[in-house]
Amino acid sequence: MNIKPIRTELEYKTALQSISAMFDNAPEVNTPQGDFFEVMCLLIEDYEKKHFPIEPPNPVEAIKFRMQQQGLTPKDLATAIGSEHRVLEILSYKRKVTLPMIRKLHKQFGIPLRSLVGV
Repeated sequence: MNIKPIRTELEYKTALQSISAMFDNAPEVNTPQGDFFEVMCLLIEDYEKKHFPIEPPNPVEAIKFRMQQQGLTPKDLATAIGSEHRVLEILSYKRKVTLPMIRKLHKQFGIPLRSLVGV
């Protein structure tokens, strides 16, 4: 076993290649192969977080995504936002999402607060 931090793209690709076969047939936990797989996954995850970060969506995109997931219409969101017209203003970026709207959207539709706040 040759385990070391992943610092370059070549090392990243090599690390992925070294465990790719293990994804289909995961090794037993608490075995040398299982430990190798677990440590390499952690190292790969750390490298990906640093070099390929995934930012949360902006609030409007989070709302649109949830609408798509649950088959919601602007009328369905009116209870959380105020009116169908206001929903359309939010979805077209003409109006900002307020804190009371954020709370209701999170509570009623399960949209993550982090996505609604945009941090």
